[in-house]
Amino acid sequence: MEIFGVPSGALFGQLLIGLINGSFYALLSLGLAVIFGLLNIINFTHGAQYMLGAFVAYLGMNMLGMNYWVALIVTPFLVGATGMLIERTMLKQLYKLDHLYGLLLTFGLALIIQGLFRHEFGSSGMPYPVPEVFKGGFNLGFMFLPKYRAWVIVASLVVCLATWYVIERTKLGAYLRAATENPSLVQSFGINVPRMITLTYGFGVGLAALAGVMAAPIYQVNPTMGADLIIVVFAVVVIGGMGSIMGAIVTGFGLGLIEGLTKVFYPEASATVIFVIMTIVLLIKPAGLFGTQK
Repeated sequence: MEIFGVPSGALFGQLLIGLINGSFYALLSLGLAVIFGLLNIINFTHGAQYMLGAFVAYLGMNMLGMNYWVALIVTPFLVGATGMLIERTMLKQLYKLDHLYGLLLTFGLALIIQGLFRHEFGSSGMPYPVPEVFKGGFNLGFMFLPKYRAWVIVASLVVCLATWYVIERTKLGAYLRAATENPSLVQSFGINVPRMITLTYGFGVGLAALAGVMAAPIYQVNPTMGADLIIVVFAVVVIGGMGSIMGAIVTGFGLGLIEGLTKVFYPEASATVIFVIMTIVLLIKPAGLFGTQK
């Protein structure tokens, strides 16, 4: 069966790939949006922290016998803790300076982390096995849906929506948003604002690490896996609106699907379609689709 002159298997297969990519775009751009929206830091280290998540899971499996489920829980906390250390020792010195200083610092850190791992492990990908429970898939008639890929899509969506709910609909989220606007007022309520900022940065980094663990069985573990992805994720954040939580989620999944469809109907543009959309959005609405101009 053909749809718009394209075999249905090829079309749905590319839509699945688009949803998978969109899941990681959404998780990573969500972490970036949380960090920028609440801390005003452009975190270029995010791609390296995504790679760290995959490597912690890989090394935990090979050196400690850590299974996938343990890695999925433990890794975001471990990598998030390294993020909090970076925030406390380096980033907090830059909050009153121009955004460019934070970008340069995090960009430099990303290059250092990536260089150290490439020196130690090389540039070739290392396999991470799919968990036993997710081996195989479902025959939907029009396509075959691997169980692990279905899990990644559902888990990413749940994490993204839960994060949105906490930040936009709870008292904790209200305190976080207020701390970015008037930290002295929030401090007067007895809330430790510096600690809140540190935990927020650690949470954003933890989201990147979580994405890295989930990506390991699909893309393999590679020191450059974050560098290959971070530019696209920044484009996703800009399109959705810097600091917009819902913008990061909707735009991440949406652009993943658009990229997948482009691979079917116009493959030559698949590598650039997101950047073309970013250019158009910036010309029409510089604050992004869900952003607000400050």
